Amino acid sequence: MKRLFLIAVVMVVSFLSIPVKAQLNVNVNIGSQPLWGPTGYDHVDYYYLPDVESYYNVQKKQFVYLNGNDWVFANALPSRYGNYDLYNGYKVVVNSPQPYLNFKNDRVKYAKYKGNKGQSVIRDSRESKYYVVKGHPHGMPPGQAKKLFGKGNNGKGHGNGKGKH
Repeated sequence: MKRLFLIAVVMVVSFLSIPVKAQLNVNVNIGSQPLWGPTGYDHVDYYYLPDVESYYNVQKKQFVYLNGNDWVFANALPSRYGNYDLYNGYKVVVNSPQPYLNFKNDRVKYAKYKGNKGQSVIRDSRESKYYVVKGHPHGMPPGQAKKLFGKGNNGKGHGNGKGKH
């Protein structure tokens, strides 16, 4: 019995003495965000656009909007939103997969942001971390962002202007 107790104590002490390494995984996609996106976010999956009750998928660069009862995925908003200004409309950051499946709740939850103006956008930011966004007025030359920020954009097409939008 004493031997079993001693083995248990040795095992617990051995386990507790193993160095614990915390892994910090930060997902940053600033370079993928559009110029009209709001400042203050290092990672964005989607924007919800309350004024037009639509979403924007940052990774795929696609708008997601209802057409009747069907969700449409497109590179531009439909013509019915032709007067909507992405730079002045309010954007809500939604970091979840397929947030449009929660549209009924988002529509109510974010209705208070309809018509809100004055949200700071990436294009107008003087924070150097946003200079990696393609088209930023203070943009960096190709390769400079990689030197400053590490791995850069992993070849996702930002830098030499020849990639697809």
